Amino acid sequence: MLSSLADLAYRHPRRMAVGSLLVFVVAGVLGGPAAGLFKAQNAFADPHSASARAEALLQRLTGREISPGVLVLVAAPPGSAAVASVSRAVARQPDVAAVAAPPAGRPSPLVSTDGRSSVVAASLRSGDDTNTAVSQIEAALQGRHDVTLGGADVANQQVGKQALTDLALAEALAFPLLAILAVLIFRGVAALLPLAAGGLSVLGAFVVLRVVNTFLSLSVFALNLVIAVGLGLAVDYSLFLVWRFREELSRGAEVSEALHTTLRSTGRTVVFSALTVAAAMATLTVFPQRFLISMGLGGAIVALVSAASALLMIPALLVLLGPRLGKTKVIADRGGRWYRLASFVMRWPWPVAIATVAVLVVAASPSPGVRWSGINATVLPQSRSARVVQDTLAREFPGLHAGQAIAVAVSAPPGARAALERYAGRLRALPGIAAVSVPIRVGPDTWYIKLASPSDAISAAGQRVIAAVRAAPAPGPVLVGGPAADFADLQSSIANTAPLALAILALVTVLVLWLMTGSVILPFKTLLMNLLTAAAATGILVFIFQDGRLTGLLAYTSQGGIEETDFLVLAAVVFALSTDYGVFLLSRIKEARDAGAGDREAVAVGLERTGRLVTAASIMLAVAIGAFATSKVVFLKEVGVGAFCAVLIDAFIVRALLVPSLMALLGRWNWWSPAPLARLHSRLHMAET
Repeated sequence: MLSSLADLAYRHPRRMAVGSLLVFVVAGVLGGPAAGLFKAQNAFADPHSASARAEALLQRLTGREISPGVLVLVAAPPGSAAVASVSRAVARQPDVAAVAAPPAGRPSPLVSTDGRSSVVAASLRSGDDTNTAVSQIEAALQGRHDVTLGGADVANQQVGKQALTDLALAEALAFPLLAILAVLIFRGVAALLPLAAGGLSVLGAFVVLRVVNTFLSLSVFALNLVIAVGLGLAVDYSLFLVWRFREELSRGAEVSEALHTTLRSTGRTVVFSALTVAAAMATLTVFPQRFLISMGLGGAIVALVSAASALLMIPALLVLLGPRLGKTKVIADRGGRWYRLASFVMRWPWPVAIATVAVLVVAASPSPGVRWSGINATVLPQSRSARVVQDTLAREFPGLHAGQAIAVAVSAPPGARAALERYAGRLRALPGIAAVSVPIRVGPDTWYIKLASPSDAISAAGQRVIAAVRAAPAPGPVLVGGPAADFADLQSSIANTAPLALAILALVTVLVLWLMTGSVILPFKTLLMNLLTAAAATGILVFIFQDGRLTGLLAYTSQGGIEETDFLVLAAVVFALSTDYGVFLLSRIKEARDAGAGDREAVAVGLERTGRLVTAASIMLAVAIGAFATSKVVFLKEVGVGAFCAVLIDAFIVRALLVPSLMALLGRWNWWSPAPLARLHSRLHMAET
């Protein structure tokens, strides 16, 4: 297939180049507007969990949210004309189901401690697009300087808008930096090729995701991942192809021969790399949360599109530009700095391996202390109105800010009121319950009981409260909803699904790497090194974000934990990118070994041939993926910083020290495969030609 592609590119380079340009234009037209189309609701919840079913049931029966999603902070005391006018303006909106305002002259959690500010709480109608409803309320209150809009629904809308703003900033920063790095690496017209492939891969992935979004509503955060990973991978793949082509020209090969060699070797490696990255990202789709499904689809699609962009566009441009690309210095197989480093490491494999693992373990040591946090207004910058309201409630509205609402839906016949009142009494007696409403019949056989607890939803106390409520004897089947129940069910859902995701990830990675190398040892060794890299990146993340370090430098407010779905995205990205560089290094090591080099010599030669190239590629990938770190949304910033650290750890510690030391220790066993598998691999003709 790759030889046929080389023939096609050599014979019809202009047609392929023009075709690539047309695809780029079409992708820009169709993919550009994708950012405004991704509007998945409740993206962080498991739709099949008990809490989600409770909330959906109660919203369907009552026609409204189970708790107010819009909180309007009014700089006026209760009973004032300002509060009354805000209440009327909000109540007139068609998507608002109910409005609560503080009464004058009576204590209320909707009044600040100094009595100078009030909160008007609005519950939206169920089934409506909350973003549209929030926009209606914003329009109704536009121009009023005495009100600030907040609440969960407003925070969700502002997080999505902030993600799109950060997306534009990341593009504006990443492209110039990558252009500068490409010019420094290639010097000349060759610097344009990786950037062209990067732009095509991002826009192409946007088009594919736009099509997917017509069938499956996706989260807008997937676009941030596509920008970072798409730019990084496409630039890397193009960089490897251009570098190998120039290397072959420097050895005296004609353009046709250089192109064929490049695609048969590096092109093959690009295919395997894209498959491993796509497989790692696709494991996120086994989780039920729409956020994780969106991220998994986005990562897998952009990996495959990046490989396709590089393999279909770059060969034609290599032929057209030919000698204008210049020749790179022929890399000597022996005597270079990377060869000397590998030789030194392999003379002392045990000490180097132990020291390297120790460094990674120390970096990973904060990981066991990780605490999970949720998505709320605190992930936003302090200038956003939802964050302003959240911070003001924490300071001035202790009765409204502290605690949580718990919704209990009980299935019981109409005549069960007495039993339900006794059940409500048992709930009232539970530790951590501050208030219990009377049972309200909201359906033919469904009753609704509202509970209030002073404990924070994601705290240990809050989780104990929700566990006690669910364990209390009830007169019928019970579904419990609310923030604490959502958080408990999220953790349970991830814990139940994670073993399947890990098994799929390990199986697919081993299979793809076995197809590439023919070895069963190297894939498992790659899994081990990837886990060390991921653990080290997680430890750094906990050290910085959970413990609240570098808050000034990184411009964030610590939530005292790491958002759990965010951590899964980071783990998948780190695993994918670590495998990416491992594939390229192993391909050059195997190439040297197949050419007759000994086991240790092949490692040293492979590291020498890839050292400068992978170093340059890792820096460019770190810049592209590190664009997440500029985000003003905390959990996106965590992904950027974690992935940035992981890429550099993998390139400069794992690749340079751990890979050669472990390969020296295993020797010829690196390439071992059981005889039946070796014969199967031979029959599949997957070896490089």
